[in-house]
Amino acid sequence: MAFWAYLLRCADGSYYAGHTDDLDKRIGEHVAGVCGGYTVTRLPVELVWSQACATRIEALTFERRIKGWSRAKKEALIKGALLNFKWVVLHEG
Repeated sequence: MAFWAYLLRCADGSYYAGHTDDLDKRIGEHVAGVCGGYTVTRLPVELVWSQACATRIEALTFERRIKGWSRAKKEALIKGALLNFKWVVLHEG
């Protein structure tokens, strides 16, 4: 089973990081506004980045790290400027 870390851009320009074991289903839930929480009041949302992960723990680790990042770092990730994403996430303090 694959797990995913993902980043959404919300209508207000903010970003939302999450993780899931079914990316298509989860993004559909966000788009439909049935997830509740942060994104439901910031529709529409758009998937701007995703990363396949080997385990749920890895996906959750990525999500938590991304949530702590600055807007500029999230945008660098989206643009592909963070070429070794896994190394950055697993080795930053």
